[in-house]
Amino acid sequence: MDIIDYTLIAGAYLLGSLSSAIIVCKLAGLPDPRGQGSGNPGATNVLRLGSRKAAAVTLLGDMLKGLLPVLLAVTLQVSPPVLGLVGFAAFVGHLYPVFFQFRGGKGVATLLGVLFGFNLWAGLATAATWLFIAKGLKISSLSALVAMALAPLFVWLFAGAQWALILATLAMVVLSFWRHRSNIARLVKGEESLIGKS
Repeated sequence: MDIIDYTLIAGAYLLGSLSSAIIVCKLAGLPDPRGQGSGNPGATNVLRLGSRKAAAVTLLGDMLKGLLPVLLAVTLQVSPPVLGLVGFAAFVGHLYPVFFQFRGGKGVATLLGVLFGFNLWAGLATAATWLFIAKGLKISSLSALVAMALAPLFVWLFAGAQWALILATLAMVVLSFWRHRSNIARLVKGEESLIGKS
């Protein structure tokens, strides 16, 4: 790797560290999402605070900070391993943001943004899976978990045997599942809340 590669990876992490939920809530005059609802600085928790507009902006912001650094890396024609690392760095920045005491979100929207950067069709397939399950069951975490579990398969199907991208996607999925461990426990107990509910 050269200085451009390292700069892209570091820049992706720093961009990922900009917490859309915290910034949007502050600008909208809403409470800090880390101290309300589920305590997670993500779009679903912002929705719980009662603002669909703020939740939509948060979702878009989280996706873009995964998408933009990957698109820049693609434009610069970096190698697949570096591209995978750029996406992973943006994702890790969201989970562990240097600007917010390393207290970040669970990474679903940022992972989706990274996937769109890796391959448009892999991103669309993952998003469609989330929307289909969310529409039917109204459980955000379950929809996200199923969609993320299928994401490495979608990357393989649509991007081919790009193993660096598949492994980067798998690593992001594992980390996000770890961050969803409390949701998984509630799902097992049948206690997980519905979308838009406390």
